[in-house]
Amino acid sequence: MDGPVTEEPVKEEPVTAQATLRILSAGAGVTLQDAGRHGYLRYGITPAGPMDPLAHATANRALDNPPGATAIEVSLGGLSLTAEATALDVALAGGDLRIDLDGRPLPGAVALTLRPGARLTLRAGRAGAWCSLAVAGEIAVAPVLGSTATHTRSGLGGLHGRGLRAGDALAVRAARASVGDPCRLAAPWLHRPPDVIRVVLGPQDDLFEASAIETFLAGPWRIGPRGDRMASFLEGPSLRARTHDIVSDGIAMGAIQVPGSGQPLVLMADRQPTGGYPKIATVIGADLGRLAQAQAGTALRFAAVDRAQAVAARRAERDALIPDIPRQPVLRTDFPSEFLLGTNLIDGVVG
Repeated sequence: MDGPVTEEPVKEEPVTAQATLRILSAGAGVTLQDAGRHGYLRYGITPAGPMDPLAHATANRALDNPPGATAIEVSLGGLSLTAEATALDVALAGGDLRIDLDGRPLPGAVALTLRPGARLTLRAGRAGAWCSLAVAGEIAVAPVLGSTATHTRSGLGGLHGRGLRAGDALAVRAARASVGDPCRLAAPWLHRPPDVIRVVLGPQDDLFEASAIETFLAGPWRIGPRGDRMASFLEGPSLRARTHDIVSDGIAMGAIQVPGSGQPLVLMADRQPTGGYPKIATVIGADLGRLAQAQAGTALRFAAVDRAQAVAARRAERDALIPDIPRQPVLRTDFPSEFLLGTNLIDGVVG
């Protein structure tokens, strides 16, 4: 044999296995969601799907999943879970919730390998209202009408058509475990202050006087305390239409209805299929997550854009997810006594 023998570096392949996520605790509004149950609105079936579609797609993209793959959507009610049987990778993206792994604080957008027995916990934080937790693999729940999205009011999809609760076990097919220690996801597009929400006026803006349109765009508005996956309620100046009773028509996510009270509401993922109140405007697709992440009490205003601007914003959002999402190591800065006591700080014996 001529020349020195060289060995090719061995590439470490991701481990794949059957894994289980065990729910240790879950607050209200924690559900399984995929991209939504589309194509059935004409039959009175709500699409459901993620409240923040961009966060949902980002968490999945970080693990090389399809952007609409099933993930756990976590509300301000919080969630705590662990892995059983084998380790698996998870990624989280969305609002600035408090996330920790066995007591170690983590950033709001992060990927990690969750090992058996380790406890991952999410709680309400300073900002944001929803977080998507994706897994590397496939959460094994049966689709209903082609989707796993949970709509709790009708009992469709997800796990038995309900929210997750303590004791639930989610089987994960073809689970992968290759991320290792927690890594921050470099996803600057998730930084979306909700101070300005872009809308396209209509479809019933003609039922409002010009002064009412000006009032709507001037605001200011505040997110009320009654919001959920169905709607966000706005508090601010009263809007009056020429009539508040129209022939019921289909409702798109982000439609802003104005009932007789004059206080608008923005219809979200679990909205009703049809409605009979005039809709002064519709939140553009790229800003749906921006609005969904606004906690109660958040002040905001609306800015009108045309359809071309709305489409351009949606394309920019899509293009941001095309390349791989860079990962940055998460350096530990907290060293509680429990951590130090469990660490061997002495290597060998000095005579």
